[in-house]
Amino acid sequence: MAEKIKCLIIGSGPAGYTAAIYAARADMKPVMYTGMQMGGQLTTTTEVDNFPGYPNGTDGTAMMEDLKNQAERFGTDVRFGVVTKVEFSEKEGGIHKVIVDESTEIEAQTVIISTGATAKYLGLESEQRLIGGGVSACATCDGFFYKGQDVVVVGAGDTAAEEATYLANICSKVTMLVRKDYMRASKAMQHRVNKTKNITVLYNTEIDEVLGDNVVEGVRAVNNQTQEKIEIPVTGVFIAIGHKPNTDLFKGILDMDETGYLITKGKSTKTNLPGVFAAGDVQDKEYRQAVTAAGTGCMAALDAERYLGGLE
Repeated sequence: MAEKIKCLIIGSGPAGYTAAIYAARADMKPVMYTGMQMGGQLTTTTEVDNFPGYPNGTDGTAMMEDLKNQAERFGTDVRFGVVTKVEFSEKEGGIHKVIVDESTEIEAQTVIISTGATAKYLGLESEQRLIGGGVSACATCDGFFYKGQDVVVVGAGDTAAEEATYLANICSKVTMLVRKDYMRASKAMQHRVNKTKNITVLYNTEIDEVLGDNVVEGVRAVNNQTQEKIEIPVTGVFIAIGHKPNTDLFKGILDMDETGYLITKGKSTKTNLPGVFAAGDVQDKEYRQAVTAAGTGCMAALDAERYLGGLE
């Protein structure tokens, strides 16, 4: 027998937990399935200094635990599990069917999707080992910790250019490593990079290894044309080669842009199907911050509450 609920939240993290807090307080009795990474991307971040309410900063995992506890305090049923199949209704007031872990069936009146996005990494063993120890995928999240230090940015698109120019205001020197002999970034962003005195761009250059045992001490880079290797002493490595929204489950069901981000209507969190809402990085490729994700989580719960109210 399928379990019948008012509100299902798929995915945890700032968006999911905030949606849960608001939905629970609105007596929607939300059930959350956290996904494999309970707490989302922030659990891979050691220090969080830019989320309001933490004057001395906090640990990413600890912050997610705080949000989880707050959601549970108001009655959210937080469950560890992965949604493996969805059958969303196209009718106003229709029931959305969801399968969890290929066995448990849920029937929900509303669904809030907060599955987030996954930063793309190079895949080097040394890089993966030092995530949180100097390797980051978010300059606006972690750049402050490298004030006055030398860092590397890997990437060639607008995101990499933005990260490099942002870091140039904080760090002593920024070295951009570009895999090809040109940048993919817009001309405007390339001009900004080229005009910034403390940014150096190395073309045809890739990271061979991130150096350091417990924290980043440098990178070994290789010129992919000459095979010449150099070591660059840095304390931070920022990977800016893009993000992949976690939306494979919803392909062919919900409207997405060309890169897979869910499309929401206007200033709302409404998707193209009634009673299905999207919050956080799964629908936001512009800001990707914990606080903006939390804001859309609040919006999604309010949108879901109003949707249910309109059915009565």
